[in-house]
Amino acid sequence: MDQSVVFITLLLVLGLFAWGRIRHDFVAFIALFVLVIAGIVSPAEAFLGFGHPAVVTVAAVLVIGKALEYSGLVDLLGKWVMKVGKGLLLQIVVLSLLVAVASAFMNNVGALAIMMPIAIHMARKSGNPPSYILMPIAFASLLGGMTTLIGTPPNIIIATFRADETGEAFGMFAFSPVGVALAITGIAFVSLLGWRLLPKRAARKSEAELFDIDDYITELEVTKESKIKGKNIEALYKASDAEVQVLGLVRNNKRIHAPDPEEVLQLKDILIIETEAADLKTFIEDTGMKLVGGKKFRKDAEGSKKIAITEAVVMADSSLIGRSAADLRMRSRHGINLLAVARREKRIRRRLDHVIFRVGDVLLLQGREHLLNDTITSIGCLPLARRGLRIGYKTRIPLALGIFFTSVLLVITGLLPVQVSFAMAAVALVLSGVLPVKDMYTSIDWPVIVLLGAMIPVGTALETTGGAASIAGIILDVGSSMPAWAILTIILVVTMFLSDIINNAATVVLMAPIAISVANTLGYSIDPFLMAVAVGGSCAFLTPIGHQSNTLVMGPGGYKFTDYWRMGLPLEVIIVLIGVPAILMVWPL
Repeated sequence: MDQSVVFITLLLVLGLFAWGRIRHDFVAFIALFVLVIAGIVSPAEAFLGFGHPAVVTVAAVLVIGKALEYSGLVDLLGKWVMKVGKGLLLQIVVLSLLVAVASAFMNNVGALAIMMPIAIHMARKSGNPPSYILMPIAFASLLGGMTTLIGTPPNIIIATFRADETGEAFGMFAFSPVGVALAITGIAFVSLLGWRLLPKRAARKSEAELFDIDDYITELEVTKESKIKGKNIEALYKASDAEVQVLGLVRNNKRIHAPDPEEVLQLKDILIIETEAADLKTFIEDTGMKLVGGKKFRKDAEGSKKIAITEAVVMADSSLIGRSAADLRMRSRHGINLLAVARREKRIRRRLDHVIFRVGDVLLLQGREHLLNDTITSIGCLPLARRGLRIGYKTRIPLALGIFFTSVLLVITGLLPVQVSFAMAAVALVLSGVLPVKDMYTSIDWPVIVLLGAMIPVGTALETTGGAASIAGIILDVGSSMPAWAILTIILVVTMFLSDIINNAATVVLMAPIAISVANTLGYSIDPFLMAVAVGGSCAFLTPIGHQSNTLVMGPGGYKFTDYWRMGLPLEVIIVLIGVPAILMVWPL
């Protein structure tokens, strides 16, 4: 009877996951509550899943990934990638490899989200449709994730299942021999052939792009630290790879329109420039100039050491409309500095503090970190947090990498289990200032954490009621006359199919007990069967709903639901053909 209830619950879960109207974490709670009410999972054990090592590890990995982004490592990679050139094939290869490598050591959705703006920018500059680039790098993020223990939640979950069964978890790089082979093969396919199977489509506008953000107009001052002091404007263009246009020069409070390229820049000169948001950050770093609006706040002000920069759009009911920053006394009255303004389709002619604000203007604002968003809302603006523009943050690449690699070393040497080592690394990255405290919890994908915490008891119930053994028996009956490699293939394909319609973490939680039961019944090692589940759990290439990476590129790439089959189906076939022999070679039966 208990087994029947578990099967009905799982069918309900699969149906709700595929339906997609109820968020996956709530679906997981529904499944858990049904089993608790049915008496299959005791109330005392209902929430033990949230203390599971896999859940703690996934949360820590998400924090570490965000910290690596804040350290400046990603910006450094982005600047290097922009120099690749306009060749589409080369762009796809380089971007795919970078995303795959990053995904091996941080959350794969985070790695993709970091590189996606760069990919879109490169596509636009070279005249290529983003649809040719975005799906390949989304798939590369999944391929890269399967190469290490921490690359994707399914690998972490599989390692804990092995630890429960044998007393020893898979190591940090136990997934690498098979994972790297599949990642290289997969990236070669999407780079050389896969993108050619995709449609040429224009992107649908993202949330930020709905405001039609054009180039920023801003003012930069030549300071003692500026690298271009004493050089002419022509040299300014050569000093940075960023694309900027000098609109004017302010010297001794007098504005020079369209200054001569041979004009030598002096101390305290103010340049009025036009540039994109990303290029503005690069230009400031390359030249050492200072945003004019970015004056220091009072030293005695609470939180004065924690100054943040945020973009915001002026809404229809904003109190700013029809007034200027000088008129409003934005700094003294609201405690914020205006650093730049972007306006749709019309060039701004006035000095920054005399610009009359209009509906739809995008402002770059600076203020105290803990008050900035509330202040922006109070003046009738909408923060554009998702664009992630960060100017003025210190680069701490050596410190971030040092903490991260120390935690990896502790895992590899066996001194600490992965969940403890990575949780310590996450806390260290926050305490050292690499990641702001306020971003520690916002960097965690809580729906995934809840999904895991709720589904782990459901997966345990599948095993304890004999459900896993029953499904394993069906697989064995179907493959009774088949060799072991064929049964391994069946498990891999079934896992792939499930990961295309439900969350890959939930797929692995359900399939791992079945794989273990099949291996034990046949008298084989559980390792190749668990590896097959791990690989299958990372191969959600057929739909946009199977993995967040696929969903993330759907709008910007202009993809339809059926577009994922074009490149995803042949890729899954290749992974089965390469993956099964590779698993058996590395993990013999």
